Parts: sequence; C-alpha cells; structure tokens
Amino acid sequence: MQPIGPEFMEKTRYRHLPPSDQQRHLPAPPLELPRDPSQPTVALPPPTRLESRPLVLRELIERRRSVREYADRPIRLEELSYLLWCTQGVPQAMGDLASLRTVPSAGGRHAFETYLLVHRVDGLVAGLYRFLAMDHALAEVSTDPRIAEAVTDACLGQDFVRSGAVTFVWSAVPYRMTWRYGQRGYRYLHLDAGHVCQNLYLAAESIGCGVCAVAAFDDEALAAALGLDGRQQFPIYVAAVGRKP
Repeated sequence: MQPIGPEFMEKTRYRHLPPSDQQRHLPAPPLELPRDPSQPTVALPPPTRLESRPLVLRELIERRRSVREYADRPIRLEELSYLLWCTQGVPQAMGDLASLRTVPSAGGRHAFETYLLVHRVDGLVAGLYRFLAMDHALAEVSTDPRIAEAVTDACLGQDFVRSGAVTFVWSAVPYRMTWRYGQRGYRYLHLDAGHVCQNLYLAAESIGCGVCAVAAFDDEALAAALGLDGRQQFPIYVAAVGRKP
C-alpha cells in the first residue's frame, strides 16, 4: 500500500484540480450551520466586558506552554466569551461569501464550528454547547452527564479532556472551504486549525489559564459523541482549557 500523505499532496496540486463550485457559479454554502430551534440558547456577555491584565505579546508567546493539569476552579462566563471571541469572533460578515473573524482563514471561508464540552463555567450547566459565532451566543446541544465520558473516551482516554473548565472541539464543514478551492481546500482546513488554536493558547494565557491541544482522537467516536456525520462535518482539533494549578 502506497503512503496516502504524498498522494494527497500530489493530487491537490493546482494542475490536478478541476474548476471549483465557485468557479462553476454554484451558490455558496452558509457561513454558519443553522441553529436547531429546539435547542435553548445562552447569550454571552460582550467580550469587551472582561478586564484582563495587560500583557505584551512577547510575554504571552514566551509563557505559552501546553498545560495538562488544572486547578479545580471554574472560569467565568465573561472569560469564556472572551476566549470564543479571540478564536472565532466575527467583527464583520461580508454578505454570504465570506466573514472577517479574529483569526485568518483561506478566502475568509472559516469552515469551523466550535463545540464546547463545559465542565466548570459559572452560569452554565455542564454539557455540550455549540458557539453561534454570528450571534455571539451558545446553543445547548446536550446536558446528558454521559457526554463528558463519551468525548474523553473518543480522545483515547486522555483524562485532562474532562478535568479542565471547558474543552474546545472544532469541527470542519469541508464544503464551506472546497466550494472555493476544490480538494485543495482540505489543506487549508488544517492550516486554519493552527491559527484558531494558537489564538486560544495566547488568549487563555492572558487570563491565567492553560491549554492543551490534541489531535489524538478516534475520528468516528468523537464525531458520534458530537452528533456529526463524520463526512460533511467532522472533528479536526481538540483543546482543553482550565485554571493553572
């Protein structure tokens, strides 16, 4: 069996790509998945409400480390709002074709949805939520107490996934990216994941929290735990966040 990595890189070179759906004048997919009206929503406080100690960028970068042990203390809802704004905040939507967010994305496509496995956040019931970036709000997906175990098991039993205050799980909606870039867009999904998670590391550092990002998870099991089909939407990156011990 030939290694799949080199084949993927070869076949996503421009010379192998047919016209994209955008070039074929097909309609663009929505910039965000629609909200299930049966799911309760939680309004988030404006991220500007958070007062954080000013830190210079160099200090944040030098202090950034992956942290796998967390204090048994919650984070505030204002802090979670701030972290969400820093990772997927939407200062401006540009019609149906692109959005300007607080992180870069190829062509402004921003193909991610943010899921939160909440353990200890003041004002939130523990459970699974989805960030509604356009409205800066949360949709409650599940408060089943078994959801934390399901996500942790899918992350190969890495216990820090459920020992922090909240775990971010980013899922990719690939057609949001491939509509413009064809199969080459799958390259850009993984680049964008790095942009998003680095912002989380630096923003968390600014409020005294630690982060540990992992890509070691069972794809099918994690998709099932989140209620995703695993093809039109699939998990791409996971990051636990909590107070430093």
